[in-house]
Amino acid sequence: MSLSPIPNLPFPVDSTNWDVFQARYDQIMSTSLDSDNIHQWLSEWSRLGRVIDEFGSITYIESTLDTADAQKEQAFLNFVENIEPGYRRADQALKERLLAFVASDKELGEDMELPMARMRNQAELFREENIPLMTELAKLGNEYDKITGDLKSDWDGEEKNLYQLKSLLLDRDRAVRERAWRATMALWLGKRELLNELYNKMLTLRDQIARNAGFPDYRAYAYKAYNRFDYTPEDSIRFQNAIETVVVPAAARVYERKRKQLGVDVLRPWDEAVDAGDDPPLAPYKGQDALIQGSLNIFEHVDETLARYFATMAEDGLLDLDTRNGKALGGYCSSLPWRKRPYIFMNGNGTHDDLQTMLHEAGHAFHAFESFNLPYIWQTDAPMEFCEVASMSMELLAAPYLTKAYNGFYTTQEAARARIEHLEGILKFLPYMAVVDGFQHWVYTNPEVAHDPAACDAAWGDLWDRFMIGIDWNGFEDERVSGWHRKLHIFHVPFYYIEYGMAQVGALQVWRNALTDQSGAVATYRAALALGGTRPLPALFAAAGAAFRFDEPMLKDLVELIETTLAQLAQAN
Repeated sequence: MSLSPIPNLPFPVDSTNWDVFQARYDQIMSTSLDSDNIHQWLSEWSRLGRVIDEFGSITYIESTLDTADAQKEQAFLNFVENIEPGYRRADQALKERLLAFVASDKELGEDMELPMARMRNQAELFREENIPLMTELAKLGNEYDKITGDLKSDWDGEEKNLYQLKSLLLDRDRAVRERAWRATMALWLGKRELLNELYNKMLTLRDQIARNAGFPDYRAYAYKAYNRFDYTPEDSIRFQNAIETVVVPAAARVYERKRKQLGVDVLRPWDEAVDAGDDPPLAPYKGQDALIQGSLNIFEHVDETLARYFATMAEDGLLDLDTRNGKALGGYCSSLPWRKRPYIFMNGNGTHDDLQTMLHEAGHAFHAFESFNLPYIWQTDAPMEFCEVASMSMELLAAPYLTKAYNGFYTTQEAARARIEHLEGILKFLPYMAVVDGFQHWVYTNPEVAHDPAACDAAWGDLWDRFMIGIDWNGFEDERVSGWHRKLHIFHVPFYYIEYGMAQVGALQVWRNALTDQSGAVATYRAALALGGTRPLPALFAAAGAAFRFDEPMLKDLVELIETTLAQLAQAN
C-alpha cells in the first residue's frame, strides 16, 4: 500500500535533501516586507509549509501501513533526521521576522489573531538544542509502532494480530473470550521490559526538552507547547475530580447491569466488551469496500456536502481501513495540506467498534475539508480539544441513520444495540480518560520517581482503582498495573488525552441539540468546523452550540441524558 505522489509540486522534493527547501525559505526571507506585500509573503510561506507538511504526512502514513517495510521506515526516518530539523529552524526564523514586523497579533485581522498568538507562543518555546532531542523522540515513537505492530499470537494454527484477538472478546462463549484476553495480555507482557526501557528513554528526553526551554517539568512545557491558552493543569485535575464524582458511579451502574445480564458472580476483564443479550455480536460489514459504501450512505443522510467529501476520499484512495499483520496499531486521520485532502488509517475487522472508528475519523476528515478553505496553513491548525468535538459529534450525528432503512448497516433492533453500546461506552470512557490523563500528570511532575517502572505501575494501579469501578482483575495484577503500556498516546503524545474528555462533553451537547433539531445541529456543526483554528476554544465550542465547561453540574446533566436515552433504547431493544 502506498500513497500517490504529491500532485502539481512547485519544485522537486527529496527526503534526504533539505537544501531544496532551504533555498525556498531563503527566497522568502530575503523578500522585503511592507503593508502591501505582507499577505502575498504569508501566502508563499504557507504554500511552502503545506508542501513540507504533506511530505512529512506521507512518509509517516506509509511507515504505519507496513511497519516491516524497511524502505518506508527509512523514508520516514530520513524525513525526521534530514528535513524536520531544518524545517524547525527555518520556520523559526520566519516567525521571528513576522513577529518583529507586526505591531500586534491583531494587525493581520481577526482570522489571524489567534494563529499569530500561537506563532508567538511557539517562537518563545523554540530552542536549537531541542531539535535533535525531538528527532530522537520521533525515532523512539517509531520503535513503539514497530514493537506493537508486530504483536501476533497463534490461534489454532492461524496467526492473529491484536485487532483480530480483540474481535474474539465479543464471542458469546466466555471461555473463548478469556482465552483471547489471556493471549493478548501475554503478548503485551512479553514486551514489558522492552517498553519500560523505551519509555525511560522518552522520559529523559522530554525532561531535558522542558528544562532547556526554562520549565520546571515537562507538564508545564507541554501545556504551553499545545497552545493551551484556555485552561490549566489544575483545570484538568478538577475535570478528573468531577468525573470521579459524577461519571464513575454511572459507569459502575453500566458494569453492574452487564454483570446481571451475563449472570456471572463478578465481571472479569474479558466480559467487558461482549453484548449481554442472546444475539450474536454486531457484525456490520465485511471488508473495506462494504464499510466505505455503508458509511457513505449514512453521510448522505447527515449532510450532502459531507457525503461528497467522503466520496472524494474514497475515489482518491485516501482510506486504508482493514487490519493486517505489520500494520501499526490505532486509527487516525492525517492531513495532506498541499492537495487539501485528509487521509484515514484504521484497523477494521468488521465490528461495531470499527464502524464507530470510521464515523469518528470521518468527523476529523470533514473538519479538515471545511477548514482547507482558509487562506493560510496556520489558520487550519484548530485546537485538538475542538478537533475531537468534530470527530465525536459525527459519531452521534450519524446515529439516527445506522439502519438499513437508510442503506446503513443494521436492523432497527441492531441499531438500538449499537447505540446502547456507544452511549455506555461514553460513560466507561470518561473514567478511563481520567486514568490516562492523571497518570501523565503524575509521571511528568515526578520524573525521577517515574524512571522506576514499578513506580509507574503502582501509580497506574492506584488511578485504576480510583476510577475503574466494576471489573474484577483479581489474579491479574501484572496485567492491570501495566495497562499504561497499551495506550499509545502515553508513548507518542504525552498529555494528549484530556482533549478526548473535553471534546466528549462538547459532542454530547451537540447531540443534545440534535435531538430537537438535527438539521440545525448539523448546520451549526459545519459552521464551527469552517472556523478552523481562528477562534479560541470557548468561541469554537459556542459556535458548535456547546459550552466550554467541565464541572459537576454540566456532567450531571449529560449523564442524566445518556441514562434516560439508554433506558428508552433498552425498551426498543
